Amino acid sequence: MNTSALHTSALHTSALHTRPWSRRLRGLLDAPAHWQFLDTPAEPLSDAVEALPLGPYRDALHGVWLGHPLHPALVQLPLGCWTSAGLLDFAPGGERSADTLVAAGLLTAGPAALAGWVDWARLDPPRKRTGLVHALANTTGVLLYAGSLLARSRGRRAGGRLLGLAGLTAVSAGAALGGHLTYRLAAGPDRAAAVPRLAPTDWVGLGPVDDFPPGQPVRRTAGELSVVVVRTGERCHVLAERCAHLSGPLSEGTVVDGCLRCPWHGSEYRLRDGEVTHGPATAPQPVFETRVLSGHLEVRLPEAG
Repeated sequence: MNTSALHTSALHTSALHTRPWSRRLRGLLDAPAHWQFLDTPAEPLSDAVEALPLGPYRDALHGVWLGHPLHPALVQLPLGCWTSAGLLDFAPGGERSADTLVAAGLLTAGPAALAGWVDWARLDPPRKRTGLVHALANTTGVLLYAGSLLARSRGRRAGGRLLGLAGLTAVSAGAALGGHLTYRLAAGPDRAAAVPRLAPTDWVGLGPVDDFPPGQPVRRTAGELSVVVVRTGERCHVLAERCAHLSGPLSEGTVVDGCLRCPWHGSEYRLRDGEVTHGPATAPQPVFETRVLSGHLEVRLPEAG
């Protein structure tokens, strides 16, 4: 057996040994989504978050202005501070800097948590369950770091270090669940990102213009892609039918002030260009170019042609 074959065989054997651990880890991360008992506290918590008088700041916390959720960006601040503090705690002369970083992490944790709660309140039940465990782990970490800062201020440095390490463990577990929620359960990605690859490459007919009642969303199919048609006066607006937030059916939504509102979580998209006017969606909804030939509506993506 040559060297390459031996290397391949060794990798295969290693994968066989590690796979059960990988499955167990994934099972642990998947588990909270199935814990239906979490729905009991989740419902009043969600109502409380939705009742916060945030006004236009709610969309800012969602990250509408940024084009993607704000929470993952904000959490880098406390995590970075606390990780650095953990390293400085064991570096000669790093005690005071570590104390400052622990305090800075606590200060920046608040805005990150608020953005996270605002996003969480607009999720569906399985994702809310995982998000609740994620928040519990992070809250535990914050409390441990608050205790660490208090111990440090009273000169109990060993206790402060231990509480800091415990806090770092808790927020690391929370970060793992947050990553799982984002990437495995897809709580944050743009659900309409694949539309340009799925849309037909040329003009496709959707039917006679008269088949589309003014101001009423109508579902049609362009090739293999579902689209929603909204006729306003003499013009027809055509958008991808599945909401970029969590794939809600926009054809079942409502038209409000030149925007299409998702029936699931209330995201609003401007009909003329698909831009988000209200979250929780952060990515624009793909809009199709339209033309009318012999009374029939045809569409294509603006990039085609």
